[in-house]
Amino acid sequence: MVLLFYLSIILLFLATIITITFYITAKRKNAKTAALAEKLEYASTSGKRGIIDTVSLSNLPEPVKRYFHYVLDDGSRFARLARYQQRGRIKIDPGSTKWSHFEASQIVSENPVGFLWDAKIRIFPSVFVRIIDAFEDGVGSGEVSLMSAITLGSDKNHPKLNAGALYRYLAESVWHPTALLPQSGVKWKAVDKYTAIASLSVDDVSVSLEFRFNNLGQITGIYTEERFGKFGDRYIRYPWEGYFSNYQDFDGVKIPTKGEVGWHLPEGWWLFWKGTIIQAEFDYE
Repeated sequence: MVLLFYLSIILLFLATIITITFYITAKRKNAKTAALAEKLEYASTSGKRGIIDTVSLSNLPEPVKRYFHYVLDDGSRFARLARYQQRGRIKIDPGSTKWSHFEASQIVSENPVGFLWDAKIRIFPSVFVRIIDAFEDGVGSGEVSLMSAITLGSDKNHPKLNAGALYRYLAESVWHPTALLPQSGVKWKAVDKYTAIASLSVDDVSVSLEFRFNNLGQITGIYTEERFGKFGDRYIRYPWEGYFSNYQDFDGVKIPTKGEVGWHLPEGWWLFWKGTIIQAEFDYE
């Protein structure tokens, strides 16, 4: 009985130490993430991009002109910052049929270009995996942790990761359309009545992405064969494609509230992310 008593005391002590360690580590990670969000917010500037004049867009490809006339009003202001709340599902394993639910918040700066995506993926009712994806000063980073405490994987400032993060920023600019205007550094090239190529450079990172439009002027999809993703411990280039739908008005700006994205792998299509924008806010210049 005495042995069991002391064993119980030891187990209780170890459990307390583990709990405290989890708490301290999670608190440090939360503080680090909050500091990055604050840095993005305070670094964001107006960029002196001027007033949005849709007449000045006459030299853009036809589908791009349709898009801006649809999503913006003449005299609209540029977004300095955009903030979102998202919900959706993620399929972590391309060979699995199981989807995991996630909730995420995101803050985006248009000048300088940067973002922070903070997501929690529910594995079990009381257990979650946290994913932090970011792009700042031309540097991409990502971290996956269990319960915001135990790091399961991370990477930063790899050239292919940096480019991948900028691809993501450009694709997700449909959620803050002023980032796609020429004044924001995007160069458009015509393809046909429903397709155009957008190119963007940040520091020494340059990407080009195909945008697809419908008759209304809505962007309905994106596509590239040049984006690298991390598969296992390697970066591999596979075709990357996404779709957008269900446009709604947020503070005078029309954005798609539903999206999904995936990779065309050798074994087939891997749709890995399906999300809904449930809230969007903009800070204007």
